[in-house]
Amino acid sequence: MHIIRRATRLSLSTRAFTTSARIWRPAPTDISRHSTTATQPHPKTPSQSFHPPTTSIFAPLDTFLPRHLGPRDADIQAMLETLGHKTLDEFVETTIPKQVRIDELTDEEGGRGLRPYSELELRRRVEEVASMNRSVKSYIGMGYHNAIVPPVIQRNVLENPAWYTAYTPYSPEQSQGRLESLINFQTVTISLTGLPIANASLLDEGTAAAEAMAMCLASVPKPKFNKGKNVFLVSPSVAPQTIAVLETRASGFGIELKVAKSNADFISTIELLGEEKLMGALVQYPDVNGEIGDWADVANTVKALGAKMVVATDLLALTMLKPPGEWGADIVLGNSQRFGVPVGYGGPHAAFFACTDDLKRKMPGRLVGLSKDSQGAPAYRLALQTREQHIRREKATSNVCTAQALLANMAAMYAVYHGPEGLRLIAGKVHSLTRILSEALVSIGFSTVNKTFFDTLTIDVAGAGVSAAQVHEASVKAGINFRSINDKTIGITLDESVGPLDLTDIVNVFHVVKGLPAIEPAKLDELAHKLDLSAASVTNPIAQSSRRSPFLTQSVFNKHHSETDMLRYMMYLQQKDYSLVHGMIPLGSCTMKLNSTSSMVPLSWKEFGGLHPFAPKDQVKGYEVIINELEKDLSLVTGYDATSVQPNSGASGEFAGLRVIQAYHASKGEGHRNVCLIPLSAHGTNPASAAMVNYKVVPIKALDDGSLDLKDLKEKAENYKDSLAAFMVTYPSTFGVFEEGIEEACQIVHDNGGQVYVDGANCNSLVGLTSLGRVGGDISHTNLHKTFSIPHGGGGPGVGPISCKSHLAPFLPSHPIVKTGGEKGIAAVSAAPYGSASINTISWAYIKMLGGQGLTNVSKIALLNANYIAERLKPYYNVRYTNSNGRVAHECLIDLAEFEKNAGLKVSDFSKRLQDYSFHPPTAQWPISTCWLIEPTESEPKHEIDRFIEAMISIRKEIDEVISGEQPKEDNVFKNAPHPLSTLTSDSWDKPYSREKAVFPVQGLKKSKFWPTVGRLDDAAGDLNLICECGSVEEYA
Repeated sequence: MHIIRRATRLSLSTRAFTTSARIWRPAPTDISRHSTTATQPHPKTPSQSFHPPTTSIFAPLDTFLPRHLGPRDADIQAMLETLGHKTLDEFVETTIPKQVRIDELTDEEGGRGLRPYSELELRRRVEEVASMNRSVKSYIGMGYHNAIVPPVIQRNVLENPAWYTAYTPYSPEQSQGRLESLINFQTVTISLTGLPIANASLLDEGTAAAEAMAMCLASVPKPKFNKGKNVFLVSPSVAPQTIAVLETRASGFGIELKVAKSNADFISTIELLGEEKLMGALVQYPDVNGEIGDWADVANTVKALGAKMVVATDLLALTMLKPPGEWGADIVLGNSQRFGVPVGYGGPHAAFFACTDDLKRKMPGRLVGLSKDSQGAPAYRLALQTREQHIRREKATSNVCTAQALLANMAAMYAVYHGPEGLRLIAGKVHSLTRILSEALVSIGFSTVNKTFFDTLTIDVAGAGVSAAQVHEASVKAGINFRSINDKTIGITLDESVGPLDLTDIVNVFHVVKGLPAIEPAKLDELAHKLDLSAASVTNPIAQSSRRSPFLTQSVFNKHHSETDMLRYMMYLQQKDYSLVHGMIPLGSCTMKLNSTSSMVPLSWKEFGGLHPFAPKDQVKGYEVIINELEKDLSLVTGYDATSVQPNSGASGEFAGLRVIQAYHASKGEGHRNVCLIPLSAHGTNPASAAMVNYKVVPIKALDDGSLDLKDLKEKAENYKDSLAAFMVTYPSTFGVFEEGIEEACQIVHDNGGQVYVDGANCNSLVGLTSLGRVGGDISHTNLHKTFSIPHGGGGPGVGPISCKSHLAPFLPSHPIVKTGGEKGIAAVSAAPYGSASINTISWAYIKMLGGQGLTNVSKIALLNANYIAERLKPYYNVRYTNSNGRVAHECLIDLAEFEKNAGLKVSDFSKRLQDYSFHPPTAQWPISTCWLIEPTESEPKHEIDRFIEAMISIRKEIDEVISGEQPKEDNVFKNAPHPLSTLTSDSWDKPYSREKAVFPVQGLKKSKFWPTVGRLDDAAGDLNLICECGSVEEYA
């Protein structure tokens, strides 16, 4: 949480650790080593530098705003003329209601100002901040590990805009590459967990556990739940951050969360609760303390009681351990981070999630399945979408929308690159080094609390005559972090990055606290020989619960092991996917804007990627600066007083915001308030989030012009005034218009005791012009992956921070390990204290480079581009909703209903045909079932927007051909779209239009065109015969 205050810059001194054998020093941070510019950093830091006015000869030329905006000055003037205006400000006055306007942000520091940094100044500033993070190696574990990111994956996926600027693969014909990669991820999960169904990732391990608990709830018949079958039992050796997230979720569903006192108590409590009360049980395997439990009998008992067995686990460990699916688990989950994804101070990482076949329709998140296209060729698509919140709304048990696709793709590629043999070697080496460490510590008087282990040791230090505090002090001096458990024990988790020097440093910490001379790596090599450990022995089975079943036998995991082969495989997939590198993605309410290289570059730096989320505060001062400044800036632009960046998606932000409201009401003795008013046009996450906090959803009607029915709102607010908790409203509305009655709507709710949650999904239209707090909101989330330029990653990551007024600030989310939030903070909503912390650097950089006026100008151009499209399309299409001046906000909704009546064309037909014009289709069938919602963003140049308009006008002519009968209603360019390259090269052609018309409907496409790689997907076939793991596509042909 950040309540607006000025962050202070802290200096850092490097401390040396001396032993009798050698001197160890952490490598100093060289802030110039990242620089690719011709100039070296000036000795004065950017925060001390001279900042000349724009009129000065010294003013920088590499300012960011002209690089970020698409239209040039002449383009802006031309678009204004089309709209009948002379100036941008004159145009904006017709778009946003005057009564909600605010003084625009400025470029002056302080007050309502944010000074812009040039791209070089930003580079120097971020290097300065990075140097404040201490380079200390963490062996804290608890679900987070040091990971080696294969450079071929770092360069060609993580740092590749063709992968990170794509959208969720809702347009499957243009998304076959990442769909294949995601089914690889699902296959990894299925193969290692031993369960038959897996999804394409969730937000983090804590959230995944909460989703599993919700699945257990959904599996209990309502009469049984009402009679008390509502207890979810948790082993105490589950990670504490997971338990905290479970606590937050359980309270909303009426679930009784019970954490056992010990594992023995856990087993006895299962029998005590019995069939009448036990709903589900969760264990960790191996557990947070390293123990490898034998849970098979427990699983059998749980299932016999009509409950579900849930297991949190580790993918690398499962290459050696018996898969949970083989000993009775119903649901298996965990964090895939150690498969080649930076720890990044807590995220983002892809959680994995698998379940039994009978639970597949209750499983949250996206599921990639195999289907076939119009020509019978195998192809991938998102399957069983009727499970998702945008369909089930308030009946959903999950509000999951964003996943972690980019990170899931990295983890999948890691598995492809290493293959089963490589993964098993990595796991075997990690386990072997853990054995060596255990033996080395036992030999000098320490003992291990856990008698079985894979990679984690819980060390009893008190028995050796020293305190945990002494060990931690010595370890930090050595540049090492261990897990702090209590004053008698500490935890150590090893990983693939550990080499002989690392292990020697760890052992020497214990030698120092015992007053023993330091050892050299050769001593550990001798110990390895004594234990009969060698390069050949790492494939030996683990002593406990050893895996016997093969894994990852599919061809894709057994052929791409050279860098050349791996590179070509990634390029092969990349070429199948449409992203922002190919053209505009005009998805309404998604804000597919530029993700600038200058803001993305620091993401790969070890100063940000290498920090553990539970590292001591004095080691993460750089992150502290970034988080504090970002929270302060977000509070400023949203018009609120405090912000928390913990929620790691927009949906998570919604849930957190409603829980904050709930806690606020409870603090006033009004915990009975449980009614949430939500417009019928709301995004599906709104009612799903309300249901998750056990609010009763009462819908609010819209008028014919799309505006809120204030009469209906007033009537229902007054009817429920004694129980009204909240009103969820999106501003500007989901219809793409700034509602003129928004202040009145908020006042109605406040007058009847409710709090106002303003959904910030459409914030890109208003930054610097109005604010969510100004229109009457009490709390909101913003989508950093929309408004503030974090890339969508092909379906995640996202960040959904919540900002609020001061009366709600005390309830912002807390965390069980790192202090965050308010003094009365709700329990954690994410596993890590600051959510997906590492990508916050992107939004921080975006805001810093634009400054106050730049952020305001971004909003103005976003409005201009959308209104230009609306104005140009009005002669051809029904632009359904506008304000009283005929203006839209940052997106425009066109209603295609008339064409279904007179031409037999559905919205999906238009979406498929637009692909032939080398565009990704707009948002379809939402917020009304017959519409397209079009959002160009400020980053698109006028010539690209004109290309889109040209395509839309051409499509209108094609519609007329169908209406006139020139093209048959059941066999035309729409019904047969999209037309892949195979259409052009096939020997036969039996369509009532030419091949040229099919694939080159406008002349410009002959110069440059993105080809869909398959024909139209058969959705029904994919759901009826669900296949969500790979062999190869050819095996299903």
